[in-house]
Amino acid sequence: MTPKTETVDRIREKALWMRRTAFAMVHRAQLGHPGGDFSAIDILATLYFGVMRHDATRPDWAERDRFIMSKGHATGALYTALCAAGYFPEGWLQTYMQPRSKLNGHPNRNYLPGIETNTGPLGHGFPVATGIAIAGQLTGADYRTFVLTGDGEQQEGSNWEAAMTAGFRKLENLTLIIDRNRLQQGQSTEETSGMEPLDERYRAFGFEVAVVDGHDLGALLDVLSAAPKGRGKPLCVIANTVKGKGVSFMENQAKWHHGVPDDAQFAQAMKELV
Repeated sequence: MTPKTETVDRIREKALWMRRTAFAMVHRAQLGHPGGDFSAIDILATLYFGVMRHDATRPDWAERDRFIMSKGHATGALYTALCAAGYFPEGWLQTYMQPRSKLNGHPNRNYLPGIETNTGPLGHGFPVATGIAIAGQLTGADYRTFVLTGDGEQQEGSNWEAAMTAGFRKLENLTLIIDRNRLQQGQSTEETSGMEPLDERYRAFGFEVAVVDGHDLGALLDVLSAAPKGRGKPLCVIANTVKGKGVSFMENQAKWHHGVPDDAQFAQAMKELV
């Protein structure tokens, strides 16, 4: 077995645990955004267990890579990744969305270790990540900055201000990942505000662009772990994903953007997520 195969197997195991656990959290709370959690989980599992330099025992370690969850509503994906990586005890997941819980509907760095910045209002994470990358560039630090946005989030103008700045400053330490599941709250992204050709738009802003299957763990590992030194520009990874990936009745269904399962649906999902 090759080192890459071992890494991919570890990521796959973590991603399955994250899906099962996140869905249980949403079922228990009867709140959440499971469709977007499931489209993003393979990306987060790859980052935390195959790509990023981080240490859960030292969440403020100066040399850590930075990750910003710009699509802040997908907390099921983020919290399970952080928990699996050792940032907080698994028992905390039982409190998801409960009053006074540290695990509320949007990530808050004042409550949980491993969260770089509060997110929730869409379009904020990418500009913050751009600023973090600029700081690294100015100080000569070698950390990388990763930011995950939704594709519907690309409709926010602040993203394009950030893209213009990142391209102009040639932030090779910055990786933007777009969760391209093509659905947002209510309908498809293209019915709401068409954004194609998304790859050409980011190239025009000075990005290197890679288009990958967002559920192909080997492909994700390759593109996200590639050394940025010498690239001379930021990287945009357009990850083609499936909303609700892994559960038959959720896949490609806009209603599961913020849908919650009843007991029968939960039982069916647990049978499928094996």
